[in-house]
Amino acid sequence: MQNPLGRLWSWAYDRPLLLATITMICWAGNFVAARGVYQDVPPVTLAMFRWGGAFLVLLPFAWPHLKKDMAAIRRHWRPMLAFAFFGITCFNTLAYTGLQYTVAMNAMLFQSSMPIIIAILTFMLFRERPTLFQVLGVAVSLFGVCYVVVRGDLDVLLALSLNKGDIWILIAFVTWGIYTVLLRYKPGIHWLSFLAATFLAGFVILSPFWVAELASGRDIVWSWRAGGAIFYVALFPSVIAYACYNRAIELAGGNRIAPLFHLVPVIGSFMAVAILGEQLRFYHIFGFAVVMSGIALTNRRRDRRAASSQG
Repeated sequence: MQNPLGRLWSWAYDRPLLLATITMICWAGNFVAARGVYQDVPPVTLAMFRWGGAFLVLLPFAWPHLKKDMAAIRRHWRPMLAFAFFGITCFNTLAYTGLQYTVAMNAMLFQSSMPIIIAILTFMLFRERPTLFQVLGVAVSLFGVCYVVVRGDLDVLLALSLNKGDIWILIAFVTWGIYTVLLRYKPGIHWLSFLAATFLAGFVILSPFWVAELASGRDIVWSWRAGGAIFYVALFPSVIAYACYNRAIELAGGNRIAPLFHLVPVIGSFMAVAILGEQLRFYHIFGFAVVMSGIALTNRRRDRRAASSQG
C-alpha cells in the first residue's frame, strides 16, 4: 500500500501545470534564502551544501533504481554530464554568485526573461515556434510580474541599475534555458535515478571551484540562519522542485511551462507578506491576477484542442 506522499505524487504525476506550480512555489524562496546569507555562506559553498544535501536526501529512495539503471547511465554519460553541468553546476552557482552583488529585485526581473530565453533556444535548436497564445500569454504575465516587482511605480523600474551581479544572473538563466530544452534528450531511466545521478555529477564538477573558494579564504560562518537556508535550498528548490519540473517539461514542453516562471516573484512577494510581515497591497493582488491571466492565455489553445479531441 502506498504511503500518503506516494499517493500524492501519483495523483500529481500527469498534471504538468500543477507540477510546474509546485516547482515555482519551491523556487520562490531560493533567491531570498541565498541573498539572506550571502555574507555568511559563500556562493560555491552554498551550492556544494545544496547538492550534497539533496543527493543524500534522495539516495535512500533512488538506490534501488540506480542499480537497475547504472548501465543506461554509463551508456548515456555525455548527455547526463550536460544535464549536470548546465542544470546543477552552472545555474545555481552563477545565480548565487550574482546575488553577492545585486539585489533580489533585479534577479526577479531577470527571471521573468526565462520564457523568452526558452522560446529562443527551442527555436534555435528545434525550429519550434511559440504559438500566438503563448506569445500573448508571456507578454501579459511579464507585465504582471513587472507591476509587482516595481510596486506599481514605473519610476522604480527606470531607476534600476545593472552591475556585474546582474550579468552573472542573466548567464545563469541562459544555462537553465539550455538545461530545459535539452530535457527532451533525457535517457529513459527512472526519474529518481536521473535526479540522483545529475545531483552527484554536478556536485563533483563543482568541487574544484569549491576548493578554490576555500583557498581564497572564504569559509562558511555557521548560524541557525545559515543552517536553515542550507536545509531549505537542499530540499525544496532541489529535490522537490527538480522532480516536479523535469516531469512537467516531459509532459508539456518548455514553451508551455515557461510562462509559469512569472509566478516566482509574485509568490515571493506573498511570502514576504506572510513571513516578513510586509503589508499586502493592491499591486500584489493586481499583479497576481494579471500573471494568472497570462498563464491561462498561454494554455488556452492546447486546452481547446484537448477538449475537441475528447468530443
